[in-house]
Amino acid sequence: METLQIRIEESAPPTRLDVYLSKRLNLLSRSQLKERVMEIRLNGRKVKASHRVTPGGDLEVFLRPLEPPQFSAEELPLRILYEDSHVIVVDKPEGMVVHPGAGVNQGTLVQGLLYHVRTLKESFPEESIRPGIVHRLDKETSGVLIAAKDPMTLEYLSAQFRNKGVEKIYVAIVKGCPSTREGLIQGILVRDPRNRKRFRMIAGGKKGKSMETWFRVLRRFGPYSWILLKPKTGRTHQLRVQMQALGCPILGDPVYSRTGNLHREGIPLRLYLHAFALRILLPEETTHRTFYSPIPEAFKKTLRLLAESRGT
Repeated sequence: METLQIRIEESAPPTRLDVYLSKRLNLLSRSQLKERVMEIRLNGRKVKASHRVTPGGDLEVFLRPLEPPQFSAEELPLRILYEDSHVIVVDKPEGMVVHPGAGVNQGTLVQGLLYHVRTLKESFPEESIRPGIVHRLDKETSGVLIAAKDPMTLEYLSAQFRNKGVEKIYVAIVKGCPSTREGLIQGILVRDPRNRKRFRMIAGGKKGKSMETWFRVLRRFGPYSWILLKPKTGRTHQLRVQMQALGCPILGDPVYSRTGNLHREGIPLRLYLHAFALRILLPEETTHRTFYSPIPEAFKKTLRLLAESRGT
């Protein structure tokens, strides 16, 4: 059972609790709440979902656990960059979810891996959702991703990520331009209190997770920039949040930037963030390997459009 503890803000409108939870906090849809909510307590007293919000009150929501998604292996056109008996390195396309989850049970990278690596499921009998997954990329992000074929390799690679022994290089097109050509972005990642699906960066505090990214501006195109990013940490939405905090949100970001004018400018609609390179030490090897993912065609087209429109 999952328990949500929420302090209702003093400015909360006098609406129903289920409406408040689904719309104001973006937790679940009202239909999902109806299926999963076991009990709601307001200031310690059991209430119905139709009860009116009490500004400043303490809310406890008890949820039934999510049912594990049902899915099977799929023959998907994986772009394999490298493969041996221990690992497989793929070029994940934009729009592909890494593993199944709530409402997503087909077309994921894991399902493609299960089809391609027939021993993957039996190698991870206790991990049905993320077998072999070492790290993840957002659905909207494309690029290099490595997966393990057995538990020992999974731990070996995961340890390198935990101990910052992996070098990751991303490229992005952003709106605006940082005030310096290169620099280090440091801060604390916390959830946005107004929208739990978003994050934001703060300067410091006891809550949240530290994050750090080095950047360099490769080229400017008037109000846009072509940037190289090297994250030192690996937090959810890290690069997207940090670039927004820098005043340079990533072009095409549906969560942290406005995307409405892209089609009007002839720019292909996508998130312009790409995992370009991954440097890591593979099992039974003594020197690091670097795997590269080619720059997507949408990036190339957009860079040409930006260069032409600025006369450069």
